[in-house]
Amino acid sequence: MTMTSQPVRGVEMPRALQVLRRRTPRPAQLAVRSLVRRYGEQTAARRPLPDYLIIGSKKGGTSSLTNWLIQHPDNLRMFPSFQPLKSAHFFDISFHEGVDWYRGHFPTERFRAGHPGAVVGEASPYYMFHPAAAGRAHSVVPDAKIIAVLRNPVSRAYSNYWDRVAAGTETLPTFEAAIDAEEGRLAGVDHDRLRGDPAYYSLEHDQFTYLARGRYVEHLPTWLDVYPEEQTLVLRAEDMYDDPAGVFARVQEFLGLRVCPDIDLKTYNERSKPPIDPRTRDRLREYYRPWNQALYERLGRDLHWS
Repeated sequence: MTMTSQPVRGVEMPRALQVLRRRTPRPAQLAVRSLVRRYGEQTAARRPLPDYLIIGSKKGGTSSLTNWLIQHPDNLRMFPSFQPLKSAHFFDISFHEGVDWYRGHFPTERFRAGHPGAVVGEASPYYMFHPAAAGRAHSVVPDAKIIAVLRNPVSRAYSNYWDRVAAGTETLPTFEAAIDAEEGRLAGVDHDRLRGDPAYYSLEHDQFTYLARGRYVEHLPTWLDVYPEEQTLVLRAEDMYDDPAGVFARVQEFLGLRVCPDIDLKTYNERSKPPIDPRTRDRLREYYRPWNQALYERLGRDLHWS
C-alpha cells in the first residue's frame, strides 16, 4: 500500500491561543507556553494517556526513532502540535506535577477520533535509567507499549560525554577525566530521595553518569519486571544504523501501525567527535564485559558487543 509520509495535519489548539502565539514577541514566548500548558492541564479529562514510551538509552538512538515516528502519518504529535516535543519528562523529573499535567501534553479524545488507528507517545532517555521511573509509569500507563534502544555501552558513553561538552554542562577536558571522576561526582546523590521524592532532582545523576547508564542490566529489568513481554520491545542501536528499514518495520508492527515505506530513515542528533583513544576503548570493553554478559542472559540473546 502506498502512503504519504506527511505527518497528520491539524492543530488541536484554541484559535485565540494560536493567534496569541503568532503575535507574541520572542521574550514573551515563555508566558505563552505557560498558558498553553495550563490549557492542556485544564482539559486533561478529555486527553487520553499515551500509547507508548521510548525509554532510552541516552545517545542510543532515541532521537532517530522519535523523528522516524514523527514522520509516520498515523503517529500524532504531542500537544501543542505546533511546538515539537519529544518528551514531557514526567516519570523522571516532573512526576510531582501530577497526572493531569501529564495528560495535558497529549491530544484530546475529539482530536484522536478524527484519526482512527493513530497512536501517540513520548521519548525520554532518562526514563530507563531513573530508578523510580518504571514503577511510576506502570502506575499511570500500565497498558503502554515500552521501547528501549540499547547501544554498545562504550560507544554510548563516549558519545554522551561529547554531547554534554557541546551542551556546556561538562567542563572536564577529556573523556578519561570524566569517567574517572564519575564515582566521586555521584557520591553526593541521595538515592533514597531519588526513588521516593518526586520533586528531588540530581544534576549529577542525570548529566554525569557516562559509565553507569551503560550498565543496562542494572536498570532495564526494572521495566521488564513490571511490563509483560508482549508490551516491550528491546532494540539494538547498531541494527538501526545497519538496517533502519528493517528495524522501523518492527517498530511499526509492534505499535500496530500501517507500514509506511517512504520515511526518511536518517540518523539524528549524532555529533562529530574525535576518535576514542584505543586504550580507553579497550579498558571500557573489559569494564563492561561482565555487565554485558549478565544483560545477554537476562534478555536471552547476545547483543554482540565484544
